[in-house]
Formats: sequence, structure tokens, C-alpha cells
Amino acid sequence: MGSDQNFIFNPDDDLQIKEKAEIREPKMFRVILHNDHYTTMEFVVEVLVKIFHKPSREAKGIMLDVHRRGSGQCGVYSLDIARTKVSQVHTLAQQHDFPLRCSYEEA
Repeated sequence: MGSDQNFIFNPDDDLQIKEKAEIREPKMFRVILHNDHYTTMEFVVEVLVKIFHKPSREAKGIMLDVHRRGSGQCGVYSLDIARTKVSQVHTLAQQHDFPLRCSYEEA
């Protein structure tokens, strides 16, 4: 081995950090439910309550947006959480034989 073996750290040495790490907020993503002609309104409300932890009244409002406008925003999350929520919606929809679609986009 080289001469690095003889290096001794001296805690009295003056060490300076020359670079400052830039801390930025993570990008946020909107999770959106999309309307279809097969998924029941009751199931959409159930998804909003179970997966997105929405109170029943708010869940019904979002469900009506999905039904009337074609889509509804479920929440805004960091990328990992948004991906997880979309996956959970698709899994639950498949288990109940519904074609409910969910996606995310940058907020």
C-alpha cells in the first residue's frame, strides 16, 4: 500500500467547506382520476376514501368532477407517493373488475 497508511487526522486542523449544498423542495405531482363509462360512482368514492383518505363529502365532490368534467384531482404529492397512489388505484380497480384509470402530472 502507499503512503496513505501513515496519515493521521488532527482534529485541530482548520477544515473549511467551500461548497454549500443547495436544498430544493421536491417537485410535486397532481394525481388525477379519469372518467369511464363502467366504473360506478360508489367505487370512485370508495377509492378516494380508502387510498386518498378523503372525507366522504369531499370524495363525493371529486367523484362528481370525474363524472361531469371527465377527470378529478385527488391530491398533490411528491413523485414517489404519486406513483404509489396511482398503482394502488389500478390494483384496487383490477380487483373489482373496473377499468378506472388514474395518472399523475407535474403540479
